[in-house]
Amino acid sequence: MFIAAIIISLVLVNPYLRLDIDGSRLDMSGNLHYALLVAHIFTAAVAIVLGPLQFMSKVRARRTLHRTIGRAYLLAGVLPSAVTAIPVALWSGRIVTQVGLVVAAALWLVTGGLAYRAARRRDFIGHRDWMMRNYALTFLAVTSRILTPLLLLAQLPFVGDGAGPVAERVQSMIPVGQTLGWIVNLVVAETLIRRRSRDSGLHTGDACH
Repeated sequence: MFIAAIIISLVLVNPYLRLDIDGSRLDMSGNLHYALLVAHIFTAAVAIVLGPLQFMSKVRARRTLHRTIGRAYLLAGVLPSAVTAIPVALWSGRIVTQVGLVVAAALWLVTGGLAYRAARRRDFIGHRDWMMRNYALTFLAVTSRILTPLLLLAQLPFVGDGAGPVAERVQSMIPVGQTLGWIVNLVVAETLIRRRSRDSGLHTGDACH
């Protein structure tokens, strides 16, 4: 996951390193739109890369390091990236993107806040579970780039010559891949959380016997 996060982060930020609006992969309505997009992408990259470190046992064993990385993940990654994602999504002009990414951004903020609150209350199991849900939303950047080509391949048996250029079909599938991405990620995260809770309960029951 950490390796995938680094690769995707490099792919995400590369077109925007020169801060050239003409090099944007999305149609821009002006400088403000571009500035918010760049802020969203660079802070998202921070969250994508720092997130997996939070789940590494060696990092978690060093509490000060774990706490520092966690705060950087939330404050320098999730918070600014989620906030800037909302206007960027609304500017897209696509209803699926607008609804899908705004909901994802809201959930990103909520799960991050709940993870932080659980840590403050020293509810470390709850903190871990909310961080898993939060990083599932962060990992959308990776999953959407896997789902979009898969959705295009799934269309092939059903489309004919009138389906339009490949570039147009890709653009139409990106919002769908983005929305399905965070839904799939949350389902996987919730399944893992519930399975771990169930296994933990079984082990506790065995110990009691």
